[in-house]
Amino acid sequence: MGLYRVRVSTGSSFCAGSNNQVHLWLVGEHAEAALGWRLRPARGKEVEFQVDVSEYLGRLLFVKLRKRHFLSDDAWFCNWISVQGPGASGNEFRFPCYRWVEGDGILSLPEGTGRTVVDDPQGLFKKHREEELVERRKLYRWGNWKDGLILNIAGATINDLPVDERFLEDKRIDFEASLTKGLADLAIKDSLNILTCWKSLDDFNRIFWCGQSKLAERVRDSWKEDALFGYQFLNGTNPMLLRRSIQLPARLEFPPGMGELQAELEKELQRGTLFEADFSLLDGIKANVILCTQQYVAAPLVMLKLQPDGKLLPMVIQLQLPHTGSPPPPLFLPTDPPMTWLLAKCWVRSSDFQLHELHSHLLRGHLMAEVIAVATRRCLPSIHPMFKLLIPHLRYTMEINVRARTGLVSDFGIFDQVVSTGGGGHVELLQRAGGFLTYSSFCPPDDLADRGLLGVKSSFYAQDALRLWEILSRYVEGIVSLHYKMDESVRDDVELQAWCREITEIGLLGAQDRGFPVTLQSKDQLCHFVTMCIFTCTGQHSSTHLGQLDWYSWVPNAPCTMRLPPPTTKDVTLEKVMATLPNFHQASLQMSITWQLGRRQPIMVALGQHEEEYFSGPEPKAVLKKFREELAALEKDIEIRNAQLDWPYEYLRPSLVENSVAI
Repeated sequence: MGLYRVRVSTGSSFCAGSNNQVHLWLVGEHAEAALGWRLRPARGKEVEFQVDVSEYLGRLLFVKLRKRHFLSDDAWFCNWISVQGPGASGNEFRFPCYRWVEGDGILSLPEGTGRTVVDDPQGLFKKHREEELVERRKLYRWGNWKDGLILNIAGATINDLPVDERFLEDKRIDFEASLTKGLADLAIKDSLNILTCWKSLDDFNRIFWCGQSKLAERVRDSWKEDALFGYQFLNGTNPMLLRRSIQLPARLEFPPGMGELQAELEKELQRGTLFEADFSLLDGIKANVILCTQQYVAAPLVMLKLQPDGKLLPMVIQLQLPHTGSPPPPLFLPTDPPMTWLLAKCWVRSSDFQLHELHSHLLRGHLMAEVIAVATRRCLPSIHPMFKLLIPHLRYTMEINVRARTGLVSDFGIFDQVVSTGGGGHVELLQRAGGFLTYSSFCPPDDLADRGLLGVKSSFYAQDALRLWEILSRYVEGIVSLHYKMDESVRDDVELQAWCREITEIGLLGAQDRGFPVTLQSKDQLCHFVTMCIFTCTGQHSSTHLGQLDWYSWVPNAPCTMRLPPPTTKDVTLEKVMATLPNFHQASLQMSITWQLGRRQPIMVALGQHEEEYFSGPEPKAVLKKFREELAALEKDIEIRNAQLDWPYEYLRPSLVENSVAI
């Protein structure tokens, strides 16, 4: 009993406020008090009032709220509600919300302290968490966009999504405005080039007049160099394919007269400086037909040597796998005629475009994050500490993925229009690649060790990924240690176990045979799994997303499609190169989409910088503060290192890493 001080915070995005009245109740251990119709929340405002409560409530457990409307339901985005108990020294309780309040139902907000089932021996929150999960499982249903793919949120359009998964209005306006600008630029470029005939590589400059980055301009000027070709496997937009060779690949058959090349490869192999990039995953993938014109896909193999100065240089390119009964496919060498060698490299870069966008970026970044997001919503109530830890890293993921499925990779979407794996091949590739999603490949310490990249000083991706993983791991360990004192408390958390099982057995279609756990038996195992989830949604996605504008704007460096088959002889002319690379419309559309998706987002939340406070109490805040300090130290180290580099690597710089898969 006594005078309570209540503060209510409303979101700052467009339309976050409401003209509807809001009714509040305070729920304590011993009683419940109705506060009446207290406010009409205004966008970006914090409302404070005091109320005299005659009942003895005890420790506050919930705030309940209900919105009343007469003519129309005006949704309200509530950030949080804070209640300070009676007296000058009364305890303050924070009730996080960060969701839309719609309709006239009663919404219960539990106090913000993270609690597992084990932490609630009296069962004060048992009914709430059970009812919340029942409602969530109705709202967040698994869907299957294509047979054989890992699962996604049910719903064909963004309007089918739960309202809390949709873009806030400012994000939506920016995204759609950028799409409009990209299409306008495309129309201008098409109109300027429709009557022209491109005869030289310099003609690609005709569409290179807006939307590029400074690094993209350097790529345009240097893309033919072997050193830059090799650099991209280490630090480009797809650093996930390169691995150190432990033997010569079985597919690498040497035609007569190639004994010297074989000896050179063997020498580099013995030195431990031989690396390979194998695109066999593309073998047999159906190629697109665009406007009645057949497109082409290759499955190259590139062998590269690491020099003492850190440069990675290509030694040989094989564009297709050998087939029984056929002569070995030709091997292309740096000593070949310049146009022959350049076309071979263009084929590799086009294949890298396909694997990067579909395997490394879409599947391992976007779709994997969506599995984590749906499972988290279905299995962990909002009071659970792991929900509070994970939820900032799942923001906007479902909507951006629905937009991808309805625009980029849909029937008649961007891939069907201009990408050589469109028209169904992209789905086949995603299905095939899904079988290679291993748990260890999502964890940089294991993945980099498996690929032999630990200690490669010129692999800045590897260095930064390891540092970021370690920082994330300490952050997760800090939160986990607050809520799980022993391994037994992890094993006894039925909600946590259901969440882990939901990801592995349901979302990933039974991935336990590829190392994903179905149970979590210890604190260490829990920390590793949660770190993997957060790194996937932040650093890993960033490493395959941020470089698109830099490396894909100059289309010859990463052709979205190829219009002639891979060469089988070394008689290559400039005319053949130009006839193989994308035409002006395909190139313009590639650059337009690259700009829209790869540009620096004006509305973004950097890693660890979310404003939402899902945890109450000083201990979680101290852990978050330490996390931010370590991120700032990494930021500074990367800045100092990059100042000394000819080609700075920034895709894991914390200030540029988005806090979730939101674009």
